[in-house]
Amino acid sequence: MGEAGSATGDGMAGDTAPAHPWLSIVGIGEDGASGLSPAARALIGDAHMVFGGARHLTLAAPLITGTAHAWPSPFADGIAQVLAARGRKVCVLASGDPFLHGVGATLARHVPAREMQVMPAPSAFSLAAARLGWALAETACISLHGREIGRVRPHLHPGSRILALTSDETGPPALAALLTALGFGASRLTVLEALGGPHERLRSARADGFELADIAALNLVALEVEGDAPVVHLGRGLPDDLFAHDGQITRREIRAVTLSALAPRRGELLWDIGAGAGSVAIEWLLCDPSLSAIAIEQDPTRAQRILTNASALGVPQLRLVDGIAPAALTGLPAPDAIFVGGGASEEGVLEAALAALKPGGRIVANGVTLETEAALLALRARLGGDLVRLALTRASPVKGMTGWRPAMPVTQWAWTKPREAAP
Repeated sequence: MGEAGSATGDGMAGDTAPAHPWLSIVGIGEDGASGLSPAARALIGDAHMVFGGARHLTLAAPLITGTAHAWPSPFADGIAQVLAARGRKVCVLASGDPFLHGVGATLARHVPAREMQVMPAPSAFSLAAARLGWALAETACISLHGREIGRVRPHLHPGSRILALTSDETGPPALAALLTALGFGASRLTVLEALGGPHERLRSARADGFELADIAALNLVALEVEGDAPVVHLGRGLPDDLFAHDGQITRREIRAVTLSALAPRRGELLWDIGAGAGSVAIEWLLCDPSLSAIAIEQDPTRAQRILTNASALGVPQLRLVDGIAPAALTGLPAPDAIFVGGGASEEGVLEAALAALKPGGRIVANGVTLETEAALLALRARLGGDLVRLALTRASPVKGMTGWRPAMPVTQWAWTKPREAAP
């Protein structure tokens, strides 16, 4: 969001901005005009143009004196229409809190805060917490509106509480089916429909016995998670058997060390070159919702498996590039971090990765062959960085007893690119 007086998107500069707010954003609930404050009612009534969804415009109809504009599809066209009316009195209607998964956050990328007047209403999350007596600070609040239902997967821990916005009436039964399939069938689902309005309704059912019918399109689901199924735990280094793989996977202990070396920070992008099962990229994404990742894999079967793993573990946003590095790296957005798990000894791969890495970014390369180790030794001699040998030994049966069976040692090179100059 641009600060007051600063340049903003679409070429709008602070020095040409109106001196007073021209855009109002009003959150409206299912109780319509009667639930609005006098100030919010006045903003709608004084506006020359009022934008909103069909439901919003119907709810606010008694207050609208200007022209009503139903939000078009695609969504971006509506943003363009609002910006084109800059300088006139414009009001945009939103559901609940416009800055919680709402249009307010989108408009704020183009309009300075000093040009806006915002009147939020209680969000669906706030209303649900009030009905259930749940502390919002202790509850996971997620939006599945227009998103894959599997994004709930990382939050499924026994004893946890989740509030999930859905897209429509198909959301609650889909959530129930997913929880049942994952082994959380004992979980309790409460469907909260049309919160805050005259048709508000709350109904509950177990996931594995979900038979609620005639669900309103406008709904939120409260989950009380129960079950003893495997969880996507909060530590790094998930069990290998949570990933489908053919043996080409960075093992959990090595993966935990690798993610520590990659040191993810909010909003960063990772390239996972030679991704195999995609385990490093997937765990990178699980660290924080703001992170993004691109997995580069040349084997078509493994590439499809990466997408399956990403969906199963709740990060379907993982982007896949099916191709061979370094050619497959051309045109990709510059990364903040790079992991090279396969192909590090191939000609040009590491050099291309180093060239693409942003200044201040981190690269971590793992190798088990002498050829890859030689390449990493040469890079360390030229650029510096940390070089470590990771040796893992597991207890396993030996002729009716137990002994130590060593895995192939891993040589890991980690380096941070200087901000002053490229290598």
